[in-house]
Amino acid sequence: MKKQQRNSSISSEDMVFEQVKLELRDAHAQAIEGLERESYTKSRMQEILFSLLHGTEATRIQAAHQIRNLTKSSSKASSKCRVYFAAAGAITPLVSMLESSSRDAKETALLAILNLAVQNEKNKEMIVKAGAIQPLVELMQRDDMNLRESAAAVILTLSASASNKSVIGASGATPLLVQMLTSGSLQGKVDALMALYNIATVHENRIPVLAAGACTPLIRLLKDCKKSSKVAEKVIALLEFLMGFEEGRCSVTKEDGGLLAIVEVLEEGSFQGREHAVGALLTMCQSDRGKYRNFILEEGVIPGLLELTVQGSIRAQENARKLLDLLRDSPPQHRSGPPAAASNMLRSIAYDIAAHVDSAESGTVNARKMLTEMVQLSMEQSMRHLQQRAHVYSPSLSSAASTAKVFTK
Repeated sequence: MKKQQRNSSISSEDMVFEQVKLELRDAHAQAIEGLERESYTKSRMQEILFSLLHGTEATRIQAAHQIRNLTKSSSKASSKCRVYFAAAGAITPLVSMLESSSRDAKETALLAILNLAVQNEKNKEMIVKAGAIQPLVELMQRDDMNLRESAAAVILTLSASASNKSVIGASGATPLLVQMLTSGSLQGKVDALMALYNIATVHENRIPVLAAGACTPLIRLLKDCKKSSKVAEKVIALLEFLMGFEEGRCSVTKEDGGLLAIVEVLEEGSFQGREHAVGALLTMCQSDRGKYRNFILEEGVIPGLLELTVQGSIRAQENARKLLDLLRDSPPQHRSGPPAAASNMLRSIAYDIAAHVDSAESGTVNARKMLTEMVQLSMEQSMRHLQQRAHVYSPSLSSAASTAKVFTK
């Protein structure tokens, strides 16, 4: 019996040993295959680079096409190819192809450059330093819509790099991007919008954006899109920048439904969109309260502002309170002190504004209604905060009793 058990044990050990050998052999084979594949890829990239640098126009186009294919995904392999081609000198010949007389050469080079720039900050900088911006601007002036929009897509990608924003802003690309807001395809409009936003994050670039007439197409785009969308979020963020200039503020009030569209983002927009919307309105009112106060009030902004004082980000809440203070009949108050003071200020603002908009009697009713809704929201928010804190802290009975005494004093 013991002999049978011993034989069985040996047999099991042999099976395990054989299984381990098979797994090691498979792992070794996979490692060899991976090395061979990597070696093949590197050899292939070297051949592509040689064709790009020394080939005929046809072979250069083919090489650019292959670079585009090898760098088109977000995989680790594509990332390595981006690094290799940029370091090996592929960027300069690709940029020179943007000025070729061949349309195919231009288009293929555009797409290869775009893929090299994606997810690689260093490549973005290298492409701009290689002189890509001016050929891209020239391509955006072409009648060929596909070339125009591909060039805009490259500029968008390059504008994501902080070091490139001033260069692009001074290049003459801004008016062409603004023009694309009205004449481009849907994707072209979105790319132009995102590029303009990136450029305008640098203060010195905002005046050229304004001078190119960006406000009117931006407002029309905002009116047409869903107010909670990413497009609306970027439009309102860009408009907030431009509200720092009188020309921008006038454009919003002159465009039919322009101010209403901003108020709608304040009410229905994304978390960030609402913050930008109240920021834009506050900038308008602070610049000239007498001129813009009634314009803003007439669009029914008060309920959205009251809601924002309890539901928005910290910046949005603060800006909503400031704007409510500016919108009241009496001069704005400087508030300081505990939360009760802020609550009293909001109550005063609500009564002032509601009485101004409606009759005195109905204004009081509306103010009470707005305040009731605001208090309800505030209570719900406070309860959620208390519940969250209860999960984090587990105070003793004595400390809980001490806390209760403080609140009942």
